[in-house]
Amino acid sequence: MKNIEALIPHRAPFLFVDELISVDKDEIIGVKTFDDSFFVYSGHLPERKIVPEVILIEAMAQCGGAGAKKLNFIKEDLLVLAMIASARFHDEVEPGTLVTMVIKNLKVRNRGVKQSGTAHCQGKLVAEATWWCVKLR
Repeated sequence: MKNIEALIPHRAPFLFVDELISVDKDEIIGVKTFDDSFFVYSGHLPERKIVPEVILIEAMAQCGGAGAKKLNFIKEDLLVLAMIASARFHDEVEPGTLVTMVIKNLKVRNRGVKQSGTAHCQGKLVAEATWWCVKLR
């Protein structure tokens, strides 16, 4: 499931999912490695390269959106991040570290999907969030 661009409209440099590992109606697992040349490092804490926390939320939402599309929760409509219900950050993500995202589908409605997700690096929880994505027509 490497062709993420067939599932969501995001493109480099704002595509934050490399691959979907598994997708089922309850759970979506995807990965992303933010390499050393990631464009935001020069402006976000330039003296210390870490992935901005808001980018981790966006990556989880993109992973969830790609999975929702793969599951046919949405057809031709565009799914956009509408609300972040909660977010917590537990650790930093440094360049070159594989981020594994585990997304849970909490509610699937005609107009959108509620999901929660966790991001892990080397088995350690780095971020967690709950959000709503809605169809944009």
